[in-house]
Amino acid sequence: MNKQLKYWLHAAMIAAIYAVLTLAFRPISYGMIQVRISEALTVLPFFTTAAIPGLAAGVFIANLMGPYGLTDMVVGTLATTLAALFTSRVKYKKLAPLPPVVFNAIMIELMLYYLFLGTPDQISLWLIIFWVGVGQVIACYGLGYPLLLLLEKYKQRIF
Repeated sequence: MNKQLKYWLHAAMIAAIYAVLTLAFRPISYGMIQVRISEALTVLPFFTTAAIPGLAAGVFIANLMGPYGLTDMVVGTLATTLAALFTSRVKYKKLAPLPPVVFNAIMIELMLYYLFLGTPDQISLWLIIFWVGVGQVIACYGLGYPLLLLLEKYKQRIF
């Protein structure tokens, strides 16, 4: 198979899986307290750079159908793209889930704080950082790291 075609097929499959998982688990995929099951896929740039555009497209599609509109489509996609770029440069597998945790805890938290600013609850910035961070740790280390270990066994056949 043509190498470039294989690259874009991997990217498209990753995008589709990310979007489907996010939407399938919609009740826990959006909001200040969230665990996006699809964020487990953010370890994939450790194996292939095709995951960078794949994750970016998947997040964009999932956020296109999410409750926060254009703001989430832009900020969420940017956060995931930056995290994927950093993950692709990580040398130690134990650190592969870290960039998505950090980028999302900061960028998504700022977006949610901005979106909810002025609500009667006056939600604490630090509380949002905590909850988004906890959700990311669960998804990226609790689900993503075991996925990374599993894929490592089969990477020659998959990637």
